[in-house]
Amino acid sequence: MVLLQAAAVLFRFLQQIPSSGLEQLEANTAERPAWMFREGIRKRAVVSKAMLSAGPTYSCMGGTDCFRDRTAEQRSPGKQRALMQTHEPKSCKVGLIGSIGARGCHCLLSLRSASSNGVFGALHVEFSQPVNLEEVARINPEVKAGGRFAPKDCIALQKVAIIIPFRNREEHLKYWLYYLHPILQRQQLDYGVYVINQDGEEEFNRAKLLNIGFAEALKEYDYDCFVFSDVDLIPMDDRNTYKCYSQPRHLSVSMDKFGFRLPYNQYFGGVSALSKEQFTKINGFPNNYWGWGGEDDDIYNRLVFKGMGISRPDAVIGKCRMIRHSRDRKNEPNPERFDRIAHTRETMSSDGLNTLSYKVLRTDKYPLYTKITVDIGSPNS
Repeated sequence: MVLLQAAAVLFRFLQQIPSSGLEQLEANTAERPAWMFREGIRKRAVVSKAMLSAGPTYSCMGGTDCFRDRTAEQRSPGKQRALMQTHEPKSCKVGLIGSIGARGCHCLLSLRSASSNGVFGALHVEFSQPVNLEEVARINPEVKAGGRFAPKDCIALQKVAIIIPFRNREEHLKYWLYYLHPILQRQQLDYGVYVINQDGEEEFNRAKLLNIGFAEALKEYDYDCFVFSDVDLIPMDDRNTYKCYSQPRHLSVSMDKFGFRLPYNQYFGGVSALSKEQFTKINGFPNNYWGWGGEDDDIYNRLVFKGMGISRPDAVIGKCRMIRHSRDRKNEPNPERFDRIAHTRETMSSDGLNTLSYKVLRTDKYPLYTKITVDIGSPNS
């Protein structure tokens, strides 16, 4: 009873905050080592210690949409409160904060330490043992064919397509799937994993493959968030949520490759997240960066030229490990990259989603991911 009363107080307070404020609250908690309020909010809301120590991490905090039976909308407010006290909604679990959706209760991640449904925090990541994908599929039974997952107990706040540019990195992909699927499930994302495989022996084109992943994923599902990840980068903290924010998100903030430091302030490589709206606003990524380097700086320029900033988790939560490897054949440094970066403003409107050309050769639905093999042409085509 005490918990329900405290929850009701908190819900009434949250209703007074604009949606942008709620997003900022969640963004702030994603950058802290434990779930907590900002100081300004702390003064206006009281959360009991009992609530903070309770096990569940998702919630239905009032409202008719927490019930599967939508006829509850016709009930009186008093009767709704009585029903809430006597019937636990089936569509989500009682916890700290929740938002009401059209079909039930939205998931909202709690950033406390480990619980049955919560995140763990810092993770031990190593690559000394080989990975068997059959075993990975066995221990992730909720992941469906093609690498699709959606939480059962609540409605994910976002639908996330994870796009991986790929060629001849099978062992790296195994490690990625081994580590990321459990993390993404704990983060309660409605997600799909898309491996975009470049066919042939032409120079590798990372950014064009990411554009293709965006286009192909939208043919399958109404994704509203896109995480673009290199196959060799593994997060070391599962509080680094693979979702989108009000500003483009750079997720791989501190790599071991760079001594766990951001190499330069404009760096946007490795792993990033953009909403569908943000991605289309910049005309996607450039298609003309063949070989290694430059495309991430071009992407950063596009975001800045369209008036967007970069959000990041802190350096602790944003840690990640890179799987060591030699440079791929046909992925040598692009000698034209610096000249192209200098002209992003002039080229971004004519080089991107609106000029994307490719041919899908085959699509394979594996238990843990969807692999789309594509012919992307050549630098001279």
